[in-house]
Order: sequence, then C-alpha cells, then structure tokens
Amino acid sequence: MELSIRNLSKTYANGVVALDNISLTIPSGMFGLLGPNGAGKSTLMRILATLQECDAGSVFFGDLDVLDEKDEVRRLLGYLPQDFGVYPKVTAYEMLDHFAVLKGLSHRGRRREVVDGLLQQTNLFDVRHQRLGTFSGGMRQRFGIAQALLGDPRLVIVDEPTAGLDPQERVRFHNLLSDIGEERTVILSTHIVSDVADLCANMAIINKGELLVTGATQQLIDDISCKIWARFVDKKELAYFQQRHTIISTRLLSGRTLIHAYSDDDPGDGFEEAIGDLEDVYFATIAGRHVADACD
Repeated sequence: MELSIRNLSKTYANGVVALDNISLTIPSGMFGLLGPNGAGKSTLMRILATLQECDAGSVFFGDLDVLDEKDEVRRLLGYLPQDFGVYPKVTAYEMLDHFAVLKGLSHRGRRREVVDGLLQQTNLFDVRHQRLGTFSGGMRQRFGIAQALLGDPRLVIVDEPTAGLDPQERVRFHNLLSDIGEERTVILSTHIVSDVADLCANMAIINKGELLVTGATQQLIDDISCKIWARFVDKKELAYFQQRHTIISTRLLSGRTLIHAYSDDDPGDGFEEAIGDLEDVYFATIAGRHVADACD
C-alpha cells in the first residue's frame, strides 16, 4: 500500500519548526528518508508511528487515516525507534514471546511458531536463550527488527537503525532490511547516505523541517552525474577554492584534501569531471543547489 502525506506541519512549544508543510508519497518497498541530525526525521517517524500529534496535515496508508484511526494503524505497524532499550536480564526468546502476547498472539503453539520464525529470520535463533544484556549493538538492532515484525506488519518504520554498528553488523542489518522490504512498505530514516544508497529505490531528503527533494534514488544520481567536478588541494588552498566555486564537500583521502564542486560547466582551476553519487546529491541538495535537471 501507498503512504500519502499531505501538508504535514509540527512546531514545538519552544518555537522550533520540526516539519514545515511536508507533502510526500511513499510507495511500497524500501524508502529512504535522508537528512542531518535535527532535520525533523524523527518527528515525522513518531507522527507516522501514531506516537506524536501533528499541528496540521493528513496521512493516509491506503484508505486508512493514520492520524484518526490510530488503533487500526498500530495493527499494521512495526516500529524500531532510534533508541531501543531492552531488559538486560531477560532472554531474547522470553522478551520476544512477551511482545508477541502483547500483539495478541494468545495461542501458545502459534506464538512459539512465530517467535521461532522471527528469531531465525534475524539470525538470532542460536542465541535465543542468551540474556539481552549480553547482546552486541548489532544483535540488539536485529532483535528490534524481530519485535517490529510481530503481527506481520504492512508498514515498518526504522529510525537511525545502523548508527554505531560496526561494518560487519551493518552488512548483516542491510541484508535483513532488504529481505523484509520486498513485501512491505519500509521507511528507513537515517543520516547515513550509504544506507539509502545500498537499500532504497526511492528516497527523500529533508532538512530543517523542509522537504528538499524526492524521487527515485538512481534518477537523482543520474541527474547530478554531469555536474560534479573534483580535484585535490592543499589545506591552505581550501579557502580560495571555496570563495571561487560552489564546493559541496571536502574529505581527506590518503592524507590529501579532495574537494567536490557543483557546476553545470567545467569550472576550470584544475577540476576534473567526476562521477556523481548519492553523497553528491545529498551535499548539493543540503547546500541549496537544484539537482533535478537531467544531464544530457
């Protein structure tokens, strides 16, 4: 089912505008919501998860009114928040079994079948009798996905799920998210560009409560591919290039400073054309550059 968000706004009591008239259509499959910390992503996720009220706007999941029919939405929803706590002295099986009871799986045999299946799917079955307090960060996140999948939800929301994971656990988690995204609408909210690049066919970029761009991930990359120019500079030269060009990113590469400039034409000054990627889309968009005009 499609998730339709229209004119959604939220301002906190201290005057911070978390969401400013957001309109967004999220199709089935993996959808990436990309933005820096404080962009409004978590506020949007909490509203979609029926945990927070908005000031104005509407949200529909298919024909279901997310803002007014919260109980019905929760039956179709799986949610992994940014901060997912566990009871350290309880085993993975005991905790997931308890969550299953809360989800309405009262029949013991059926509940055991579901719990075992989810622990298998998240590669936690062999450690199901291990206390959650002994789990690594990646194991806890996979357990979080297991609880989010209870009840076979049609909409799954995961908020900053790979922050702090080591590279191996990130790969495991990516594979898991890819599997569950084949049959559901999965919203991945993150500030990590590579998560969206690896997993999401469609995406949006949000910053300071405003929706900046949305579309097919590969199309957004294609649209910017001819507009990125790169060169190495000395640190003492960086200010000069920032004054003369639209520098969207700088990074150290093998001890040297690599800069990317955004330009429709060859900017000169020793720049060479580079192959744009999603990181360039992200930085150019955050910098206020329009990247929707396709390259020839």
